[in-house]
Amino acid sequence: MAKELSSGQPPVFEQIKRLNDQGMEYWSARDLAKVLDYAEYRNFQPAIDRAKEACQNSGQQVADHFVDMHEMIGIGKGGKRSVESVELSRYACYLIVQNADPAKEVVALGQTYFAVQTRLQEIRQMDAYNRLDSDEEKRLFLRNELRRHNAQLADAAKNAGVIGAIDYAIFQNFGYQGLYGGLNAKDIHAKKGLKKSQQILDHMGSTELAANLFRATQTEDKLRRDNIRGKTKANETHFEVGKKVRQTIQELGGTMPENLPTEDNIKKLERKENKKLNPPKN
Repeated sequence: MAKELSSGQPPVFEQIKRLNDQGMEYWSARDLAKVLDYAEYRNFQPAIDRAKEACQNSGQQVADHFVDMHEMIGIGKGGKRSVESVELSRYACYLIVQNADPAKEVVALGQTYFAVQTRLQEIRQMDAYNRLDSDEEKRLFLRNELRRHNAQLADAAKNAGVIGAIDYAIFQNFGYQGLYGGLNAKDIHAKKGLKKSQQILDHMGSTELAANLFRATQTEDKLRRDNIRGKTKANETHFEVGKKVRQTIQELGGTMPENLPTEDNIKKLERKENKKLNPPKN
């Protein structure tokens, strides 16, 4: 299954996506169970139940994301029979893979895939983001989001045992190496033509900022969710999340972050925005 997920074809989770009569995307729970290597659907049902509970606890309407349905399956010799299934939203799939068997490699891949896609969908649906007209405005928005989530990531890393400034720099490098195909901060500076004093994040475009935002948010979530303890495990977690985000970019046919263009210092845009918001008084 892992080979299929990285074969260069559309991600298997996209291959099983369906459209309903209104043209809205959904996933069949039966299809998802097969992709996640559940031999019998009844063994998959507990993951659905836990996902529904998580959905309710998050303040979402379960009925908006889990819709009971029937579908036809083959029973041999050309015969078919109707079986119970569930029509799942993308968010429902995300919750299910978070509650599926973590020992399965494909589940771990699914967790990253749906986490990234759900976060991307959330950003696209944000009123504040959708009101932005230019790429410059979107870049500023994502940079501020990344600042906020980097602070939360630092707190999660500290709770895991990453205490000193040097330890945190090492921790950050592991995340970069996972996302940037083995490149650490120094390597990225060289690849992007940046000086040592220049901040990598300040010279990223919106696409690269979004990739790093996914890396930061998913690492923070995993550190807290799995109660990661110890610098070594924290570093390994950051690397693995970065690596899986990179794999998702590859599966979607995107440009690898190290190959994205270097942008002008975002501080220029911030000064421009500040002048717009606070014009000089006459």
